[in-house]
Amino acid sequence: MTHHHPHAHGEGCGHAHGHGLAAASFDRAMGLGVGLNVAFVIVEVVAGLWAGSLALVADAGHNAGDVVGLLLAWGAGWLARRPPTARYTWGYRRATIYAALANAVLLLVACGAILWEAVHRFREPEPVAGWTVIAVAAAGAVVNTLAALLFARGHGDVNVRAAYLHMAADAAVSLGVVIAGLAIAATGWAWIDPAASIAIAAVIVVGTWGLFRESVDLALDAVPRGVDPSAITAALAELRDVCEVHDLHVWGASTSEISLTTHLVADAAADRDALLDAAHDLVRARFGIAHATIQIEGIAAACDCPQRPAEAL
Repeated sequence: MTHHHPHAHGEGCGHAHGHGLAAASFDRAMGLGVGLNVAFVIVEVVAGLWAGSLALVADAGHNAGDVVGLLLAWGAGWLARRPPTARYTWGYRRATIYAALANAVLLLVACGAILWEAVHRFREPEPVAGWTVIAVAAAGAVVNTLAALLFARGHGDVNVRAAYLHMAADAAVSLGVVIAGLAIAATGWAWIDPAASIAIAAVIVVGTWGLFRESVDLALDAVPRGVDPSAITAALAELRDVCEVHDLHVWGASTSEISLTTHLVADAAADRDALLDAAHDLVRARFGIAHATIQIEGIAAACDCPQRPAEAL
């Protein structure tokens, strides 16, 4: 016996697309951010090697990682705006998730390298030109602050937020290097330089860990942070003519979009078109879900639905 399950898509007639791909409006910011950081990485590497400063070279490595991260985020944002194809029916929007994950992994690996070299420098300290460290790091604080301001409005997208947090953290780290340079100039203690490197690595780990966990969650189709599936279920269950809600799934289609699928069990006399409109309006307005696929079932059909949980039978 075949049961007909009416199926509705949240972006059919009368529904505007809600794809909040923040990267579309940040191409210029990405370009400027990459340019500023590439220029500063070159300055830091040259100055760090000349001055024998691990703190500067470590910070240059971090900034180089940020350049890679910005390029990944930029490229992923461009891919996410490409139209779907017959093979990739969702388009390429999930590229933003994998870019955020790759960005986080690269930064954590860089931290390991910094810590390894810092330990070596503790055992065999080398003289450091403190005033060179101070001058270059002060310039870095200015550059990274300017770069952070480019992304200050993009907190709704994990990629853009990661860029902002990295640039803001870099500005703070550069100030830390300035303090280390002043201490070296005043005391001549070379061990301050590897100690500053360890502090830099610790700041990077702390700033990156949240991004890493969130990007892993998105890659595994976990419910996005700030979304409560039980609240969505309860809200849908309160709609007129809805008897039951089951098989509800919520996941991140990209770093800036949330998708949902669910089954609603409705009375036989229900106006299904009106119910669909009400359900889509609810999840869009109250939960920020622009892409919802909702299937309405009659009571008899719901009893045979293979996705219905056993406790509801």
